Amino acid sequence: MPETLSRADTGRLERSCDAIRVGAGGPGIERVEARFARKAFSLHRHDTYALGITTAGVQEFRYRGARRICLPGQLHFLHPDELHDGGPATPDGFAYRIAYVEPAVVQAALGGRPLPFAEPVRDACPATAGLVALLADIDEPLDELGVAAAATAVADALEAAAGQAPSGDPIDTAAVTAVREHLAAHATEETRAADLERIAGMDRWSVARQFRRAFGTSPDRYRRMRRLAVARDAIAAGEPLAAVAAGTGFADQSHMTRHFTRAYGLTPGRWAALTSAPRFRQRDIAEARRSPPPNAAHRPRPM
Repeated sequence: MPETLSRADTGRLERSCDAIRVGAGGPGIERVEARFARKAFSLHRHDTYALGITTAGVQEFRYRGARRICLPGQLHFLHPDELHDGGPATPDGFAYRIAYVEPAVVQAALGGRPLPFAEPVRDACPATAGLVALLADIDEPLDELGVAAAATAVADALEAAAGQAPSGDPIDTAAVTAVREHLAAHATEETRAADLERIAGMDRWSVARQFRRAFGTSPDRYRRMRRLAVARDAIAAGEPLAAVAAGTGFADQSHMTRHFTRAYGLTPGRWAALTSAPRFRQRDIAEARRSPPPNAAHRPRPM
């Protein structure tokens, strides 16, 4: 029996689909997950970029006069106002996740450079890692920092796919260090992109690009990891999980649990149980230090 998901954008995706699920978005950005067992939609066009990844099966679509094939793990880039259709290339159907991004969002991140035009199907690569991350968890809320990171990820992926090199301006180390220190000091708070612009003295898209180049991650993710560290210490101190989630800036306990597990490889409940386990008696510790077992491995510190 075909499954119908609520909140489907039936103006953009047809009712013939087996399932559509709309994720969390932000200004100028929508994210959708869909599964089709038969013809998905007829010829149509968007006024946005449609940037997706095939997650199962084989997708085919007509685009610019040619039949295109998109395999699992491959990305597809559909540009604004370009006529296309879509459907499965095999009887097994296909599934994908996609972000609809308004051209104005991309243009703001490009800083005045022309909108890039790329081939419609390509393999994922380091230059598209940010876009893949945007599509990996469509339920993750996008606040101002998340939208800025998403916009730069999309713009950089499009430029890379079009063979255009992204900006290689020198990193303003003092500026991004000040941003990092602010995020660490205010990890449990919502940070406005305008605050980071003021601290760094540059626009939010430059902050996002330079921060990633300097520290290997986005400002949004850096703040989240500091937030998780605060939550981890609070849980170890015996605070209830729901109270920790509320006090450290997560939407709810399940939101905290999802990110905690991804970051540390165990749930907050498991972390609470481990950190509340009875300690070794002092005499046992002293004896263990005097007579360590051969080839004993150090107990790893939870990351």
